[in-house]
Amino acid sequence: MHSLKDKIVFITGASSGIGKSCARAFAAEGARVLMCARRADRLNGFATELKREFGVPVHHFGLDVRDQPAVEKAVGGLAKDWRAIEVLVNNAGLSRGLSKLHEGLLSDWEEMIDTNVKGLLYVSRAVIPGMVERGSGHIINIGSIAGYEVYPGGNVYCATKYAVRALSRGMRLDLNGTPIRVSEVAPGMVETEFSVVRFHGDEERAGKVYQGLTPLSPDDIADAVVLCATRPPHVNVSLMIVMPTAQASTTLVHRK
Repeated sequence: MHSLKDKIVFITGASSGIGKSCARAFAAEGARVLMCARRADRLNGFATELKREFGVPVHHFGLDVRDQPAVEKAVGGLAKDWRAIEVLVNNAGLSRGLSKLHEGLLSDWEEMIDTNVKGLLYVSRAVIPGMVERGSGHIINIGSIAGYEVYPGGNVYCATKYAVRALSRGMRLDLNGTPIRVSEVAPGMVETEFSVVRFHGDEERAGKVYQGLTPLSPDDIADAVVLCATRPPHVNVSLMIVMPTAQASTTLVHRK
């Protein structure tokens, strides 16, 4: 295994769900945890919790990855002892709505494209040059099975995750010849705030998504992310698709 002890791991969207679980999982590996989220207030208590439980350095800050100047300023302004990012987990992302394309809200489209695609690009563009300069690093992009199979009403969300798939492959090609690794972890159904966000806060509708089956937990995906990051330096897990046993595709789910 490749040790992450004292290595800096930068996780976007770390205030909840998969990002939060990744922060905990990397802290358990002894990594120095660097994390950001739009909801910065949620990170305060969590950072204290990680320091107390795992005894690792933690640095956190508020950041909306859709804001390119803010991303550049935040990454460029990191203190010297937080600049050598070893692992970047591009986790920040969301889905809005489940409407047919011709009935979709433009505001939903823009939020998904700006976060899932442009946000990933902005953060990657700010972080990867340092990895290239140091000759060490690993980018792990959180994709989705929606990037491999479109489903009804998924149109724009699926398009953004197809983009994550393409960008992951593009990064791998562009970084070939360097020691830097690129992985994509593509989950199926994970019970997080995902559906609540998708349905604009409708918790009753969101809860029905996971009824009658055992979905993945954020910890399951964090395990997969850490597995990618802890392979020996000559091993690159290019793609990992992780789904609940009850799920066979984006639309075929067995419910009891």
